[in-house]
Order: sequence, then C-alpha cells, then structure tokens
Amino acid sequence: VQLQASGGGLVQAGGSLRLSCAASGRISSGYDVGWFRQAPGKEREFVAAIRWSGGSTSFADSVKGRFTIARDKNTVHLQMNSLKPEDTAVYLCAAGRFSTTRRTYDYWGQGTLVTVSS
Repeated sequence: VQLQASGGGLVQAGGSLRLSCAASGRISSGYDVGWFRQAPGKEREFVAAIRWSGGSTSFADSVKGRFTIARDKNTVHLQMNSLKPEDTAVYLCAAGRFSTTRRTYDYWGQGTLVTVSS
C-alpha cells in the first residue's frame, strides 16, 4: 500500500485548507485511514480517522468542529477550517486499523506541511 499526501501550504489564521491522501497498491476495504500531525519538537499526535466504509469517524478534541474527514474512492480528504497557528505541523496520513493511536497503522505517507500564520 502506498499513500501520497498533498494539499499543504501557507494560510492565514482563520483560513482553510483541504489535504488529500491518495492510496494505491493493495488497498482494500479492510484499511482504515488516519491523519496525524507533528509539529517541530513535539510528539506526533492524532488528528482524525475514518473507516474505509465511511461509517465511522473520529477527531481529536483540538480539531472537533473545525476539521472534517471524508473518503472519495481511494482518496481520503481532510478539510481544515478556521485554522489556528497551533495547527502548524507536518500532516501525515496512514492506513491500518481504525484508532487514535499510531501503532495500529501499518502504512504511512510522506507528509505535507501546513503553516498557519497569525
């Protein structure tokens, strides 16, 4: 399974970005997708996840009400609204078993940088 994350960039506080995670290879209905982020000097943290069936989603408290996650065929989109400077990080998508912890995800993309200016 290969994952390609895209859509990062520089945005002002209050703005929006949409990240995409395109999956290819031996992707199947058994792979759920999660988004994580890592800011400089900080631990990688969970952001959002979606079951491949699209039936269940999960969000970190810090992004609830601002971020949404959805799947379109083999691509998972993370829509980020009302961005804050503290959302600045490298965002990575991962495929594996639906959870909020890194260890259940077996495949990782390369990450895309999101920078939110104040």
